[in-house]
Amino acid sequence: MDPFLPALILLSGAAFIHSRSNVPELRPESEAADTVWKYLALLALWLWMGLLVWGLVMRPWTQVAIGFVLSLAFNLLLALRGPRPAWPGLSMVSAVLGIGAGLYTLLL
Repeated sequence: MDPFLPALILLSGAAFIHSRSNVPELRPESEAADTVWKYLALLALWLWMGLLVWGLVMRPWTQVAIGFVLSLAFNLLLALRGPRPAWPGLSMVSAVLGIGAGLYTLLL
């Protein structure tokens, strides 16, 4: 299976969750964990944008468009569900999995 689409979805979701968790109750209690989460989310956002640009050059535009639409749909699903206490963990796991899938896609 090609990890391009899952990578886009996971990276987008990780960055979206971090951007929506701006109240202290939705952030990790540890300052170190919060800093790690911040940098993971930033890396996820940049890699998501980079994968989109790379995809436009290396893949059919329809596949990139599908990945973009699925990313937005996943973000919409998260927004409709509303903030949850498990969001920081979900975001960090999504970021790590998405970064791994994205790097695998780029290096493959």
